Amino acid sequence: MPKTVKVRQGDCIASIAFAHGFFPDTVWDHAENRELKELRKNPNVLAPGDKVHIPDLTEKHLDVATEKRHRFRRKGVPDMLRVQFLIEGEPRADQPCTVQLGPKTHDITTDGEGWIEIPIPPDAKEAVITFESGGEYKLDLGGMDPVTTLAGVQKRLENLEMYHGPIDGKTSRELTNAITLFQRVHEIEPTGKMDADTEAKLEEEAG
Repeated sequence: MPKTVKVRQGDCIASIAFAHGFFPDTVWDHAENRELKELRKNPNVLAPGDKVHIPDLTEKHLDVATEKRHRFRRKGVPDMLRVQFLIEGEPRADQPCTVQLGPKTHDITTDGEGWIEIPIPPDAKEAVITFESGGEYKLDLGGMDPVTTLAGVQKRLENLEMYHGPIDGKTSRELTNAITLFQRVHEIEPTGKMDADTEAKLEEEAG
């Protein structure tokens, strides 16, 4: 039977689809999820309380020869973690690091602009990146609310090291100061309040 799933903190379309046996695009592009898709734009950025329609699974039948061994390969889900690392505005270029994803550790090197890109399982909740030259970064995967929410603004500004308060979705002087700083850095009128230009630039800079 089709059902509706209420989004929890840290959920994204990939993790929800994976838990129910679907590819992310199958769920995201379903007609019943059209309003959600238009609202959120990005399948990796949902808000707690959003509702996602899960269709019925369909069986696939194949004709094969009897009394023979047949191998079936399940297609993978192409989720990728792509993030850039900077120090005082300069990229951490060509630096070896390890990426911890659950029980697995991967050795990787940033490219010339400080970016890493690595496949991740759709149900991964955290990544820990440790540089040989020093520095450890913990990333919440799928844990960022939309930029249209205060919690989403707080988390993005925290990732940019401009905000150091709680991620609680509440207004505060510290949040206002962080928004003002972000606006000044990007030559937006420094009102300390979120507007369309600030939202667009913050999403561009911090996902």
